[in-house]
Amino acid sequence: MIEMTIPGRGIIKINSLVLDVNGTIALDGALLPGVLEKLRLLKDRVDIFMVTSNTYSRQNNIDLLLDMRAQIILKGNEISQKKDFINQLNSENVIAIGNGANDVGMLEAAAIGICVLSPEGTNVKTLMTADIVVPDILTALELIENPLRIVATLRQ
Repeated sequence: MIEMTIPGRGIIKINSLVLDVNGTIALDGALLPGVLEKLRLLKDRVDIFMVTSNTYSRQNNIDLLLDMRAQIILKGNEISQKKDFINQLNSENVIAIGNGANDVGMLEAAAIGICVLSPEGTNVKTLMTADIVVPDILTALELIENPLRIVATLRQ
C-alpha cells in the first residue's frame, strides 16, 4: 500500500494500480522498454492490473512477459467497462493510467488518474479528465515509486 496525505484532498491509500495497455504501457502491441523493470519494483507495494481492448491481438505476449493476466474488455461500451473495473476495486484506493478515449471513465473514477502522452497520441478528453499528465509511462511509474511527487503536484 502507498499512503499519501495531499493538502486539500486528505489521506489517500492506494492499494491498486490499473494500467491501460496499448498507447500506455505498449506501442503497436509490444511492451515499451523499461516498463517490465518498473512494474517489478511496484508489485510489492500495490496490486497491478491491466485493462485492454486488445487492439493488436497481442495481449498474450504481454501477459507472459509481465507474468500477469490482463482483463480484456469487449468491443462497445469500453469506457463503462473500464470504469466499472475501477469501481469493483474500490475506486478511492486506485491509481489509473491511460491515454485513449476509452480510458476517460477509469481516470475519472480512480482516486488518482494519470494521463500519459503517447507516441500513439493522447485523447484530449482523457487528458482533461486526468489529475496528472506526464510525458510517458516511465515518468508515471516513477511518480508512484516516489509518491511525494504526486503530493507536490496535487496539493492545493
